[in-house]
Amino acid sequence: MTNVFKRKEEGIWEPGKPIVAITIGDPAGIGPEIVVKSLFNPKVYAVCRPLIIGDKNVVEQALTLCQKQATINVIQKPWQGTYQQGFIDLIDMQNVDMSKLKKGTVQAMCGRASIDYINKAIELANPKQVDAIATAPINTESIKAAEIDCNCHTEMFGVLTQTKEPLIMFEVRGLRIFFLSQLISLRQACDLVTQERVFDYIIRCTKALESLGVTQGTLAVASLNPRNCEKNASLGDEEIKYIEPAVLEAQARGYHVVGPISVDFVFHKALQGHYHAVLSLHHAQGHVAAKTLDFERTISVTTGLPFLRSSVEHGTAFDIAGQGIASEVGMTEAILAATKYAPYFKAQS
Repeated sequence: MTNVFKRKEEGIWEPGKPIVAITIGDPAGIGPEIVVKSLFNPKVYAVCRPLIIGDKNVVEQALTLCQKQATINVIQKPWQGTYQQGFIDLIDMQNVDMSKLKKGTVQAMCGRASIDYINKAIELANPKQVDAIATAPINTESIKAAEIDCNCHTEMFGVLTQTKEPLIMFEVRGLRIFFLSQLISLRQACDLVTQERVFDYIIRCTKALESLGVTQGTLAVASLNPRNCEKNASLGDEEIKYIEPAVLEAQARGYHVVGPISVDFVFHKALQGHYHAVLSLHHAQGHVAAKTLDFERTISVTTGLPFLRSSVEHGTAFDIAGQGIASEVGMTEAILAATKYAPYFKAQS
Protein backbone atom coordinates (compact mmCIF):
# COMPACT_ATOMS: atom_id res chain seq x y z
CA MET A 1 0.00 0.00 0.00
CA THR A 2 1.09 3.53 -0.71
CA ASN A 3 2.25 5.47 2.31
CA VAL A 4 -0.14 8.07 3.66
CA PHE A 5 0.58 11.41 5.23
CA LYS A 6 -1.18 13.27 7.95
CA ARG A 7 -2.69 16.69 7.57
CA LYS A 8 -1.60 17.82 11.01
CA GLU A 9 -3.83 20.88 11.03
CA GLU A 10 -6.90 18.76 10.28
CA GLY A 11 -5.91 15.69 12.26
CA ILE A 12 -6.81 13.20 9.55
CA TRP A 13 -4.96 10.69 7.40
CA GLU A 14 -5.29 11.09 3.67
CA PRO A 15 -4.34 8.30 1.26
CA GLY A 16 -3.61 9.11 -2.34
CA LYS A 17 -1.13 8.99 -5.16
CA PRO A 18 2.49 8.71 -4.01
CA ILE A 19 4.29 11.93 -3.18
CA VAL A 20 7.65 11.93 -4.96
CA ALA A 21 10.24 14.42 -3.73
CA ILE A 22 12.22 15.59 -6.77
CA THR A 23 15.58 17.29 -6.24
CA ILE A 24 16.73 19.70 -8.98
CA GLY A 25 20.38 18.66 -8.79
CA ASP A 26 23.22 21.07 -9.53
CA PRO A 27 21.67 24.50 -10.29
CA ALA A 28 24.33 25.15 -12.93
CA GLY A 29 23.52 21.96 -14.82
CA ILE A 30 20.53 20.73 -16.78
CA GLY A 31 18.77 19.38 -13.67
CA PRO A 32 16.39 22.31 -13.14
CA GLU A 33 15.45 22.31 -16.84
CA ILE A 34 14.66 18.59 -17.09
CA VAL A 35 12.73 18.65 -13.83
CA VAL A 36 10.59 21.53 -15.04
CA LYS A 37 10.01 19.89 -18.42
CA SER A 38 9.02 16.59 -16.86
CA LEU A 39 6.21 18.32 -14.97
CA PHE A 40 4.52 19.15 -18.25
CA ASN A 41 4.09 15.46 -19.07
CA PRO A 42 0.48 14.56 -18.16
CA LYS A 43 1.59 11.07 -17.10
CA VAL A 44 3.43 12.50 -14.10
CA TYR A 45 0.45 14.15 -12.43
CA ALA A 46 -1.78 11.24 -13.42
CA VAL A 47 0.16 8.83 -11.21
CA CYS A 48 1.91 10.86 -8.51
CA ARG A 49 2.17 14.09 -6.57
CA PRO A 50 5.50 15.70 -7.53
CA LEU A 51 7.15 17.83 -4.86
CA ILE A 52 10.13 19.85 -6.07
CA ILE A 53 13.04 20.58 -3.76
CA GLY A 54 15.23 23.41 -4.98
CA ASP A 55 15.59 27.17 -5.20
CA LYS A 56 12.63 29.21 -6.42
CA ASN A 57 14.74 31.60 -8.48
CA VAL A 58 16.50 28.70 -10.20
CA VAL A 59 13.17 27.03 -10.99
CA GLU A 60 11.79 30.32 -12.39
CA GLN A 61 14.90 30.63 -14.55
CA ALA A 62 14.41 27.07 -15.80
CA LEU A 63 10.81 27.82 -16.76
CA THR A 64 11.99 30.81 -18.79
CA LEU A 65 14.80 28.84 -20.45
CA CYS A 66 12.38 26.07 -21.42
CA GLN A 67 9.67 28.53 -22.51
CA LYS A 68 7.17 27.07 -20.05
CA GLN A 69 4.64 28.72 -17.77
CA ALA A 70 3.49 27.47 -14.39
CA THR A 71 2.49 28.88 -11.03
CA ILE A 72 5.08 28.17 -8.36
CA ASN A 73 3.47 27.26 -5.06
CA VAL A 74 6.05 27.60 -2.28
CA ILE A 75 5.23 25.32 0.65
CA GLN A 76 6.87 24.17 3.87
CA LYS A 77 5.31 20.72 4.29
CA PRO A 78 4.36 18.07 1.70
CA TRP A 79 0.69 18.07 2.74
CA GLN A 80 0.40 21.76 1.74
CA GLY A 81 0.86 21.05 -1.97
CA THR A 82 -1.79 21.46 -4.66
CA TYR A 83 -0.32 18.75 -6.91
CA GLN A 84 -2.16 19.93 -10.01
CA GLN A 85 -0.95 20.36 -13.55
CA GLY A 86 0.02 23.97 -14.13
CA PHE A 87 1.38 24.35 -10.59
CA ILE A 88 4.84 23.57 -9.28
CA ASP A 89 4.77 22.72 -5.59
CA LEU A 90 8.18 23.72 -4.28
CA ILE A 91 10.11 23.62 -1.04
CA ASP A 92 12.31 26.66 -1.55
CA MET A 93 15.76 26.21 -0.03
CA GLN A 94 16.76 29.79 -0.94
CA ASN A 95 20.39 28.81 -1.37
CA VAL A 96 21.44 30.18 -4.76
CA ASP A 97 22.66 33.72 -5.41
CA MET A 98 21.43 34.30 -8.96
CA SER A 99 23.91 37.16 -9.49
CA LYS A 100 26.72 34.62 -9.07
CA LEU A 101 25.14 31.63 -10.81
CA LYS A 102 26.87 30.76 -14.07
CA LYS A 103 25.24 27.95 -16.01
CA GLY A 104 27.54 25.23 -17.22
CA THR A 105 30.37 25.87 -14.77
CA VAL A 106 31.76 24.23 -11.64
CA GLN A 107 30.79 26.31 -8.61
CA ALA A 108 31.08 25.60 -4.91
CA MET A 109 27.79 27.38 -4.31
CA CYS A 110 26.01 24.93 -6.58
CA GLY A 111 27.74 21.95 -5.04
CA ARG A 112 26.53 22.98 -1.61
CA ALA A 113 23.04 23.69 -2.93
CA SER A 114 22.72 20.26 -4.52
CA ILE A 115 23.65 18.61 -1.23
CA ASP A 116 21.11 20.79 0.60
CA TYR A 117 18.41 19.42 -1.69
CA ILE A 118 19.43 15.83 -0.99
CA ASN A 119 19.48 16.47 2.74
CA LYS A 120 16.01 17.98 2.63
CA ALA A 121 14.64 15.09 0.61
CA ILE A 122 16.07 12.61 3.11
CA GLU A 123 14.62 14.66 5.96
CA LEU A 124 11.17 14.20 4.40
CA ALA A 125 11.61 10.58 3.33
CA ASN A 126 12.82 9.17 6.63
CA PRO A 127 9.54 9.91 8.51
CA LYS A 128 7.50 8.89 5.43
CA GLN A 129 6.31 12.42 4.67
CA VAL A 130 7.09 11.56 1.04
CA ASP A 131 6.85 8.12 -0.57
CA ALA A 132 9.99 8.23 -2.71
CA ILE A 133 12.79 10.45 -3.98
CA ALA A 134 13.75 11.10 -7.61
CA THR A 135 17.00 12.94 -8.22
CA ALA A 136 18.34 15.13 -11.01
CA PRO A 137 22.11 15.01 -11.63
CA ILE A 138 24.74 16.52 -9.33
CA ASN A 139 28.31 17.38 -10.23
CA THR A 140 31.09 15.85 -8.16
CA GLU A 141 33.58 18.60 -9.07
CA SER A 142 31.18 21.26 -7.79
CA ILE A 143 30.70 19.29 -4.58
CA LYS A 144 34.46 18.92 -4.12
CA ALA A 145 34.80 22.67 -4.73
CA ALA A 146 32.46 23.07 -1.76
CA GLU A 147 34.94 20.95 0.22
CA ILE A 148 32.51 18.05 0.54
CA ASP A 149 33.99 14.58 0.11
CA CYS A 150 31.79 12.65 -2.33
CA ASN A 151 32.51 10.40 -5.31
CA CYS A 152 28.95 9.96 -6.56
CA HIS A 153 25.26 10.59 -5.87
CA THR A 154 24.63 7.11 -4.50
CA GLU A 155 27.60 7.33 -2.15
CA MET A 156 26.16 10.57 -0.78
CA PHE A 157 22.83 8.87 -0.03
CA GLY A 158 24.68 6.02 1.62
CA VAL A 159 26.69 8.36 3.85
CA LEU A 160 23.72 10.52 4.81
CA THR A 161 21.57 7.51 5.70
CA GLN A 162 24.41 5.46 7.21
CA THR A 163 23.73 2.72 4.67
CA LYS A 164 26.65 0.45 3.85
CA GLU A 165 27.01 -0.19 0.11
CA PRO A 166 23.56 0.72 -1.30
CA LEU A 167 22.55 -1.50 -4.20
CA ILE A 168 21.97 0.02 -7.65
CA MET A 169 19.49 -1.41 -10.13
CA PHE A 170 19.26 -0.09 -13.68
CA GLU A 171 15.95 -0.28 -15.48
CA VAL A 172 15.20 0.39 -19.13
CA ARG A 173 12.27 -0.95 -21.16
CA GLY A 174 11.63 -3.64 -18.58
CA LEU A 175 15.26 -4.79 -18.45
CA ARG A 176 16.65 -4.75 -14.90
CA ILE A 177 20.39 -4.89 -14.20
CA PHE A 178 22.31 -5.12 -10.91
CA PHE A 179 26.06 -4.63 -10.53
CA LEU A 180 28.57 -6.70 -8.57
CA SER A 181 30.82 -3.62 -8.49
CA GLN A 182 30.54 -0.02 -9.61
CA LEU A 183 33.04 2.82 -10.02
CA ILE A 184 36.34 0.98 -9.81
CA SER A 185 38.93 -0.16 -12.37
CA LEU A 186 38.27 -3.25 -14.45
CA ARG A 187 41.25 -4.92 -12.79
CA GLN A 188 39.75 -4.32 -9.34
CA ALA A 189 36.32 -5.43 -10.55
CA CYS A 190 37.71 -8.78 -11.75
CA ASP A 191 39.36 -9.31 -8.38
CA LEU A 192 35.97 -8.89 -6.71
CA VAL A 193 34.47 -11.82 -8.61
CA THR A 194 34.66 -14.34 -5.79
CA GLN A 195 32.28 -17.11 -4.80
CA GLU A 196 31.45 -15.38 -1.54
CA ARG A 197 30.68 -12.02 -3.15
CA VAL A 198 28.65 -13.47 -6.03
CA PHE A 199 26.59 -15.54 -3.59
CA ASP A 200 26.06 -12.51 -1.35
CA TYR A 201 24.89 -10.42 -4.30
CA ILE A 202 22.47 -13.10 -5.48
CA ILE A 203 20.83 -12.85 -2.07
CA ARG A 204 20.97 -9.05 -2.02
CA CYS A 205 19.53 -8.72 -5.53
CA THR A 206 16.70 -11.12 -4.73
CA LYS A 207 15.83 -9.20 -1.58
CA ALA A 208 16.05 -5.90 -3.47
CA LEU A 209 13.58 -7.13 -6.07
CA GLU A 210 11.25 -8.36 -3.34
CA SER A 211 11.43 -4.93 -1.68
CA LEU A 212 10.11 -3.48 -4.94
CA GLY A 213 7.29 -6.00 -5.20
CA VAL A 214 9.03 -8.12 -7.86
CA THR A 215 8.65 -11.65 -6.50
CA GLN A 216 8.22 -13.78 -9.63
CA GLY A 217 11.00 -14.69 -12.05
CA THR A 218 14.59 -15.83 -12.28
CA LEU A 219 17.77 -13.88 -11.69
CA ALA A 220 20.53 -14.50 -14.24
CA VAL A 221 24.19 -14.11 -13.36
CA ALA A 222 26.29 -12.94 -16.32
CA SER A 223 29.59 -14.57 -17.20
CA LEU A 224 32.83 -12.65 -16.78
CA ASN A 225 34.79 -14.15 -19.65
CA PRO A 226 33.93 -14.51 -23.36
CA ARG A 227 31.69 -17.45 -24.28
CA ASN A 228 31.18 -18.25 -20.61
CA CYS A 229 34.76 -19.72 -20.68
CA GLU A 230 33.33 -22.77 -22.51
CA LYS A 231 33.73 -24.87 -19.37
CA ASN A 232 37.50 -24.78 -19.60
CA ALA A 233 40.21 -22.45 -18.44
CA SER A 234 41.47 -21.29 -21.84
CA LEU A 235 39.44 -18.09 -21.62
CA GLY A 236 39.58 -17.74 -17.85
CA ASP A 237 38.46 -19.84 -14.91
CA GLU A 238 36.28 -17.48 -12.86
CA GLU A 239 33.10 -19.15 -14.09
CA ILE A 240 34.27 -22.60 -12.96
CA LYS A 241 35.95 -21.54 -9.71
CA TYR A 242 33.66 -18.84 -8.39
CA ILE A 243 30.47 -18.05 -10.28
CA GLU A 244 28.95 -21.49 -10.86
CA PRO A 245 29.59 -22.65 -7.27
CA ALA A 246 27.92 -19.49 -5.96
CA VAL A 247 24.88 -20.06 -8.17
CA LEU A 248 24.63 -23.74 -7.15
CA GLU A 249 24.82 -22.79 -3.48
CA ALA A 250 22.04 -20.23 -3.92
CA GLN A 251 19.89 -22.73 -5.82
CA ALA A 252 20.38 -25.27 -3.03
CA ARG A 253 19.00 -22.68 -0.62
CA GLY A 254 15.90 -22.14 -2.73
CA TYR A 255 16.80 -19.01 -4.69
CA HIS A 256 15.58 -18.71 -8.28
CA VAL A 257 18.85 -18.00 -10.05
CA VAL A 258 20.74 -19.36 -13.05
CA GLY A 259 24.20 -18.82 -14.40
CA PRO A 260 26.74 -18.05 -15.37
CA ILE A 261 25.00 -17.08 -18.63
CA SER A 262 27.23 -15.92 -21.49
CA VAL A 263 27.45 -12.15 -21.35
CA ASP A 264 27.01 -11.78 -25.10
CA PHE A 265 23.33 -12.76 -24.94
CA VAL A 266 22.18 -12.72 -21.30
CA PHE A 267 20.86 -9.16 -21.57
CA HIS A 268 19.04 -9.97 -24.80
CA LYS A 269 17.37 -12.97 -23.16
CA ALA A 270 16.39 -10.86 -20.16
CA LEU A 271 14.89 -8.22 -22.43
CA GLN A 272 12.77 -10.97 -24.00
CA GLY A 273 11.45 -11.87 -20.56
CA HIS A 274 13.42 -15.04 -19.82
CA TYR A 275 14.91 -13.46 -16.70
CA HIS A 276 13.46 -10.77 -14.45
CA ALA A 277 16.91 -9.29 -13.77
CA VAL A 278 20.59 -9.75 -14.56
CA LEU A 279 23.54 -9.51 -12.18
CA SER A 280 26.30 -7.80 -14.17
CA LEU A 281 29.81 -8.60 -12.95
CA HIS A 282 31.28 -5.16 -13.53
CA HIS A 283 30.31 -1.59 -14.33
CA ALA A 284 30.81 -1.67 -18.10
CA GLN A 285 28.86 -4.88 -18.75
CA GLY A 286 25.56 -3.51 -17.50
CA HIS A 287 26.06 0.13 -18.46
CA VAL A 288 26.82 -0.67 -22.10
CA ALA A 289 23.87 -3.06 -22.36
CA ALA A 290 21.36 -0.62 -20.86
CA LYS A 291 22.55 2.58 -22.47
CA THR A 292 22.94 1.05 -25.91
CA LEU A 293 19.37 -0.21 -25.67
CA ASP A 294 18.04 3.25 -24.80
CA PHE A 295 20.38 5.85 -23.35
CA GLU A 296 17.72 8.44 -22.52
CA ARG A 297 15.36 6.05 -20.76
CA THR A 298 17.96 4.26 -18.66
CA ILE A 299 17.35 5.11 -15.01
CA SER A 300 18.62 3.75 -11.72
CA VAL A 301 16.79 2.67 -8.60
CA THR A 302 18.73 2.61 -5.34
CA THR A 303 17.72 -0.13 -2.94
CA GLY A 304 18.98 -0.89 0.55
CA LEU A 305 18.18 2.64 1.72
CA PRO A 306 15.45 3.34 4.30
CA PHE A 307 13.38 4.72 1.42
CA LEU A 308 13.02 4.36 -2.35
CA ARG A 309 15.22 6.52 -4.56
CA SER A 310 15.36 6.71 -8.35
CA SER A 311 17.57 8.81 -10.58
CA VAL A 312 18.49 9.72 -14.13
CA GLU A 313 21.60 7.97 -15.43
CA HIS A 314 23.33 10.92 -17.03
CA GLY A 315 25.30 13.87 -15.79
CA THR A 316 24.83 17.61 -15.47
CA ALA A 317 25.65 18.19 -19.17
CA PHE A 318 27.33 21.54 -18.57
CA ASP A 319 27.94 21.86 -22.32
CA ILE A 320 24.23 22.40 -23.01
CA ALA A 321 23.04 23.74 -19.65
CA GLY A 322 21.12 27.00 -19.82
CA GLN A 323 19.88 26.48 -23.38
CA GLY A 324 16.58 24.80 -22.57
CA ILE A 325 17.32 21.97 -25.01
CA ALA A 326 18.14 19.10 -22.62
CA SER A 327 15.86 16.08 -22.95
CA GLU A 328 13.66 15.39 -19.94
CA VAL A 329 12.93 11.78 -20.95
CA GLY A 330 15.23 10.27 -18.33
CA MET A 331 13.89 12.51 -15.56
CA THR A 332 10.34 11.60 -16.45
CA GLU A 333 11.23 7.90 -16.44
CA ALA A 334 12.88 8.26 -13.03
CA ILE A 335 9.76 9.90 -11.58
CA LEU A 336 7.51 7.24 -13.10
CA ALA A 337 9.75 4.44 -11.79
CA ALA A 338 9.63 5.90 -8.28
CA THR A 339 5.86 6.07 -8.58
CA LYS A 340 5.60 2.50 -9.89
CA TYR A 341 7.61 0.96 -7.07
CA ALA A 342 6.55 3.22 -4.19
CA PRO A 343 3.36 1.31 -3.33
CA TYR A 344 5.35 -1.91 -2.90
CA PHE A 345 8.59 -0.67 -1.42
CA LYS A 346 9.69 -2.09 1.89
CA ALA A 347 12.96 -1.07 3.48
CA GLN A 348 15.37 -4.00 3.73
CA SER A 349 16.46 -5.06 7.17
